[in-house]
Amino acid sequence: QVQLVESGGGLVEAGDSLRLSCAASGRTGSRTSRDVMAWFRQAPGKEREFVAAIRWSGGSPVYADSVKGRFTISRDSAKTAVYLQMDSLKPEDTGVYYCATEISPVSLTMYARRYNYWGQGTQVTVSS
Repeated sequence: QVQLVESGGGLVEAGDSLRLSCAASGRTGSRTSRDVMAWFRQAPGKEREFVAAIRWSGGSPVYADSVKGRFTISRDSAKTAVYLQMDSLKPEDTGVYYCATEISPVSLTMYARRYNYWGQGTQVTVSS
């Protein structure tokens, strides 16, 4: 079992920055290196969409086109936290941001249904 807890959301103005954190617990050991950690978001009335993903072992992260160059996903080497640095925020970035993990996939995926565990979400609101 994996527990994920997001934090760091808030109300900001367009152009501001926020850093989201996701504390992960409940799954330890070297076999977790291939697990993938991701961020998704969901705006009111819209489907949940992929934002970014990275393996605990590192390697090249994957980003949605809408956030490339503005958002950066990172993780700590102890495999206890994943972060999402969000710069140059836009009103269209508003939504609930969720942390998720997929257990040892062959490749990184942007499909929410592939992810095994989810956090409760943190609200990000960007005013114009």
